[in-house]
Amino acid sequence: MKFLDGQTVGIDLGTTYSSIARLGADGQPTSLLNADGRNITPSVVLLGDDGQVVVGPTFERSSQESADHIVEAVKRQMGNKDYFVVYQNKKLSPEFISALILKKMKQDAEKAIGPITNAVITVPYYFNDVRRKATQDAGRIAGLNVVDIINEPTAATLAYAWMKGELGRSDLKQEAKTILVYDLGGGTFDVTVVRYTPTQFRVLATDGDVMLGGIDWTKRITDHVAEQFARKFNEDPRQDPEAMRDFSANCEDAKRALSTKTQIPLTVYFRGKTLSLQFTRKDFERMTADLLQRTRDTTELVLQQAGVEIGTLHEVVLVGGSTYMPAVETMLAEVCHRQPLRDLGLLRPEEAVAQGAAIHAAILEARENRGAAGLSALVTNRLRSVNTSDVNSHSLGVKVSSPADKTKKINHIMIPKNSQIPFNVSQKFVTNSANQKSIHVYILEGDATDPDACTQIGDFRILDLPANLPAGSPVEVTYSYDANGRISAAAKELAGNRVAMTEIVRHSGLSEQGIGDFEALAKNYQVE
Repeated sequence: MKFLDGQTVGIDLGTTYSSIARLGADGQPTSLLNADGRNITPSVVLLGDDGQVVVGPTFERSSQESADHIVEAVKRQMGNKDYFVVYQNKKLSPEFISALILKKMKQDAEKAIGPITNAVITVPYYFNDVRRKATQDAGRIAGLNVVDIINEPTAATLAYAWMKGELGRSDLKQEAKTILVYDLGGGTFDVTVVRYTPTQFRVLATDGDVMLGGIDWTKRITDHVAEQFARKFNEDPRQDPEAMRDFSANCEDAKRALSTKTQIPLTVYFRGKTLSLQFTRKDFERMTADLLQRTRDTTELVLQQAGVEIGTLHEVVLVGGSTYMPAVETMLAEVCHRQPLRDLGLLRPEEAVAQGAAIHAAILEARENRGAAGLSALVTNRLRSVNTSDVNSHSLGVKVSSPADKTKKINHIMIPKNSQIPFNVSQKFVTNSANQKSIHVYILEGDATDPDACTQIGDFRILDLPANLPAGSPVEVTYSYDANGRISAAAKELAGNRVAMTEIVRHSGLSEQGIGDFEALAKNYQVE
């Protein structure tokens, strides 16, 4: 994607909180404040009357509205074509709700730095192509030229290495460092192993879970308190959405308090009745132990896939607000044999992703000789010195007949996940039947053997095969993954040399008409 005239920012579009940043003229990434003077904005949308939309409403403002007017954690629904919110007789998609959050951050930041045109937006590593397209669409609806989608842990690691004064320094000794980035946000989780020198930045392995984050820890407390309330008063607050919203807010505060205290009082109210509890950190850690174990299993798997031996990591970096839970630090110290870094100096865990996105945007601008944000020649040259390489987060496969049962289709992996990109591979297959007139190639994303458990991201056909082509005739399939994440596939029937191909380009999940309609609709809503 080409840059347009105007300023460029990096945006962390989070499940519970979002932030926006840019690289300053001095080469330092800076978070841009919202209208409330905060560097993070709650990813909560209140759909009020008369087209009034409030992004990040206060608890007092939210409590005045019915629960069905408030949308939270919409990031978990990105790319879900079956999810929508009905508002003013219109069906609002996850892309549109997310666009309202982006629009709010954009207009707040513009009050400080002027018009913003371009943006790099981050996503969890484990977002598949459909979710990435949805994120790009949200940016377009919000009036942004989305020049790239970058993975959150990659962005955080860029920020870490840049802020240490190491990245882009060709004058330094080219000594490699291997670090693990543990990114536990409000709604998603990633763990990534990166190896970098002052001029080379390379992801070794990654994995994660788009349905695991701090809100799941909060929900455990909320469910526990609601159960205790129901037992004591024989009234179940779980049947009342507004009551559960109040319970959840109290339990979220309790969770945060337990990061610094070992015991806290917790009080909830429902229908004139009050339940007061003394809640301990040990209670909390016990009821959420399985959630933490899921992150531990993923961390150990990624270390294994990266080929990194325990104890050889140079650093373990914590990213995301949910890493403030003490149990996270304790677990990682056990797994990695190294104390994690919570204090990154000028870099705060909840701001690292947006600031890394801003650095990535500046690197892209420097490569285009744009001289972003009036940067000095020294900073621009430093940005141009950074070479990055990534891995794919999901395997790419092709639907073929099972060797054991020709009537059954399986997903044959062509490019395994965590392959260094760019990547190119060719494999030979055979036709299924005699006199076959065409070959239909299905491109699948996912690791499951069952094609129905994967996501089909494209397909194409070789037509007009030679007459009397026998069964078992050879067909060569080639998959390519370029450095920008574009996927290409080609197939060649070798007897007659007929070729067909396709390229999966992340234009949009919505149609152009759909994006245009949502862009027009967004202009009708007053976002506060």
